Amino acid sequence: MQVDYGKRIWRWSPWVAVTAGLVFLAVPSITRSQSKANGDKPNDNTSSSYDQIAPVLLGKESFQEVLTRDKADKESVMARQMKLLEQRYDLTSRPDPKVTMSRGKPIQVGPTARLPQGMTWEALAAMSSDQIRDKGLFPRGYLPLPHPKHEVGGMVFPQMEIKMLPRLQRFDVDFDLPEQFLPEFPPAIYLTTRPDLGDVSQGKVVTVDNFQEIFRGILNAKDLEGMRLLVTQFPQQQFNGTADRKTEQPIGMQGVACFDCHVNGHTSGATHLVGDIRPQSHRRRIDTPSLRGVNIQRLFGSQRALKTIEDFTEFEQRAAYFDGDQVSAAAKGINPLERGSQVHFMAEVQELLDFPPAPGLGLDGKLDPRKLGPDTLEMQGQKLFFGKAQCSTCHPAPFYTDNLMHDLKVERFYKTQTINGLVATAQGPIKTFTLRGIQESPPYFHDGRLLTLEDTAEFFNLVLELKLDANEKKALVAFMRQL
Repeated sequence: MQVDYGKRIWRWSPWVAVTAGLVFLAVPSITRSQSKANGDKPNDNTSSSYDQIAPVLLGKESFQEVLTRDKADKESVMARQMKLLEQRYDLTSRPDPKVTMSRGKPIQVGPTARLPQGMTWEALAAMSSDQIRDKGLFPRGYLPLPHPKHEVGGMVFPQMEIKMLPRLQRFDVDFDLPEQFLPEFPPAIYLTTRPDLGDVSQGKVVTVDNFQEIFRGILNAKDLEGMRLLVTQFPQQQFNGTADRKTEQPIGMQGVACFDCHVNGHTSGATHLVGDIRPQSHRRRIDTPSLRGVNIQRLFGSQRALKTIEDFTEFEQRAAYFDGDQVSAAAKGINPLERGSQVHFMAEVQELLDFPPAPGLGLDGKLDPRKLGPDTLEMQGQKLFFGKAQCSTCHPAPFYTDNLMHDLKVERFYKTQTINGLVATAQGPIKTFTLRGIQESPPYFHDGRLLTLEDTAEFFNLVLELKLDANEKKALVAFMRQL
């Protein structure tokens, strides 16, 4: 709508509406006076979608008050989460003596999930889902994993990354999973356009300070601009300039970068909560997925089913960065990306990120028997993967994803329960993530509840009721390590 006032033309738009709403919320004295004059009394039990952002917009609580309270609570918050992890998992480091990631970090051997007392994997797999649920025997390590501070959520980064980038430290919570169960840091970078170069990372974390020296002569000018945007900080729900932030460092107040979570186009294992579920207790923990191989993917977001990497790139900053709250985003400094240049440039760089080399695979994406031998454990695992284990139903070669979403209905194995602020109940369909390069992307499943590939094999053996024996599960893991 346009209104002509003399020489000025005013356009009404949704953004004007949001801005007007913020101005209205920022000057509450008028409405309070009217309410008092009318004899209205505020209802303390009434809650609304604005409750979470009220401290930001109305200034009811100073940053120093937030800082003091959160620091005082941090020890108890982390003690609660670590107690849960110890109850769920054997967190002892058991590195494989031979198998490593691209830059040398050993792969952990599992399974790590603790079984109920007196139970074995074989005995558990012989039971029906109803029996396991009614007797409360589903391994706690395979229940949905809560955020380390689920009542608040937000991006939390591993300590190995914070040591290099201190601006990512939160004063209210720390990352919870031990470093041995996370991807190597920094991860290697492979490009679809320059496979001849191998790892181009130079052993560095790509940042706004060094991306030019790392990629000069490898990327063109447009892609260098896309990379610059991927390593540039932008405001986010916990890292911004309001009193509601969770950083006390001025540089942290500038925000986070895409490649803070997706380090080097891969992942550090940083965690978050999905933005498009309410109430807070039902939001899912998200283990940051790798961006390797997004060129062959057709769905983005674990449950949002976004159709392009451009959509994902744009909407992450518009929505996920701010927990799906556009009013809070406006208050904290949202950075809308321009689709035709910024989003396009960023997406083009992401499309260049390749999987790590898999020398055992042939042109069809399956193992080459001339390289591994026809009777090896890996070849036995491949036969199971495409047969009895049913893995290829959702993870077909050559890229080991069907680009669809599936509901495993894991909730049939346990009763709805609240775990450290998370309501563990039915979780719905989840995107099929690619298994190429899977050994370099622990932990597994969308929320990181499966710490090793052995845990993944045990989990799916139960959930799909496959009745695999110990040797078959071992062979299946051996095959996945070749991908």
